[in-house]
Amino acid sequence: MVMKRFFTQYLYDWKLRKKKKPLIVRGARQVGKTYVIEEFGNKNFAQVIKVNFEETPDLKRFFTTNNVIQIIQDLELYFGKKITLSDTLLFLDEIQMCPEAIVSLRYFYEKMPDLHIIAAGSLLDHTLNDLQYSMPVGRVEFAYMYPMCFYEFLIAAGEKQLVDFLNNFTLQQKISSPIHQKLMKLVRLYFFIGGMPEAVAAYIESKSLIDVERIHESIIKSLEFDFAKYSTRSQQITMTKLLNFIPRVCGQKFKYVNFSNSIRSEAIRKSLDLLRMSRLVHLVKNTKATSVPLEHEITDRVFKTIFFDIGLSNHILKLRLSDIGVMGLNNEGGLAEQFVGQELLCQPPYFIENNIYYWTREKRNAAAEIDYVVQKGNRIIPIEVKAGKTGTLKSLQIFVAEKNLNKAIRINADLPSIVQVKTSIKLEKGMKEVNFKLISLPFYLVNEFGRFLN
Repeated sequence: MVMKRFFTQYLYDWKLRKKKKPLIVRGARQVGKTYVIEEFGNKNFAQVIKVNFEETPDLKRFFTTNNVIQIIQDLELYFGKKITLSDTLLFLDEIQMCPEAIVSLRYFYEKMPDLHIIAAGSLLDHTLNDLQYSMPVGRVEFAYMYPMCFYEFLIAAGEKQLVDFLNNFTLQQKISSPIHQKLMKLVRLYFFIGGMPEAVAAYIESKSLIDVERIHESIIKSLEFDFAKYSTRSQQITMTKLLNFIPRVCGQKFKYVNFSNSIRSEAIRKSLDLLRMSRLVHLVKNTKATSVPLEHEITDRVFKTIFFDIGLSNHILKLRLSDIGVMGLNNEGGLAEQFVGQELLCQPPYFIENNIYYWTREKRNAAAEIDYVVQKGNRIIPIEVKAGKTGTLKSLQIFVAEKNLNKAIRINADLPSIVQVKTSIKLEKGMKEVNFKLISLPFYLVNEFGRFLN
């Protein structure tokens, strides 16, 4: 089966640009980088020369020189193919295994700027962080891939018509109850299958949730085996524990003492950072959110964590897929936040590494928290996530009042709506009038929130 990935369009645009640089695609293991690049190459080039440094480590020897003419000649002799600038895609896969190849990208850009080169690697961030050679700054460009988003999942499931409907939906329209219920069932199914392409393909082909569970377990074990490639034995033990801990605390402030009171905080921090560089864990950074950019007002030691894939997260929690239709979950709120966070991370443009933020005020008898805060242009937009159809808006009202905003987003399980909220809220300096537009969207419309702001 062919899986449509929106990232492919970015590769088309990259190919057509007159001035392009070698492209390095970054993302966690098994999110589909190799599949997407090869499919793109086979459809758009006369030939694809693929060098996989993990499968053929001997080819590293070709890159011990910065003479790119020599490298191309060696590759032509090895593969028995003539490499032409306009008709060949040179694909350097698992490039983290050959740091010299990363350095060579600079010389390819300078000496052979018309050659199309894409590199990818699952543990690439570790190599880039420890690169002993001259990093080709300004000579390469990066793009970021994530697990399949909900829309890509719908298309794979044969529901492209639903995606087209959602892409063109306006808040002046109505969504009928049967369509809403169908979409919410698909959202719930995505909660447990997730966006790992192999798991999605298994479900689409067999409709067997047991097959999905088996693949989830295999992926988790392969991720744990990877730990040995970039960490000490002690760190491997801590990272495995973190891998099992983080899905349980999604939506909560990460506290070292809650994870372990026997492991030093610094050791936990380093292991967590290794998981972050492997793109298995994403930090939801705390921001004061008084102005843009949000990154300039973060509190480094205050953060939440989300896992990189909601399906794998639920597998770690040992939630059986065969029971999803009848079970009630005590972590519905955490699942809802995981889903929304994952959707926010994979938003285009793909040449920007997305960060996600939240806001909190920890004051006695006046605590408040906004699940996500995003920046759209120069605007700050709060996003409140509710697992069900109802829930208090007190934190949202406090945030809007303190920041003098006129729009806010709520993600929940109800039908879409837009209302003007007018009320009074008690702040430190007394009562304040609040008047803002609340855009409520069901989970399946998270991808559209930016469009609705306009």
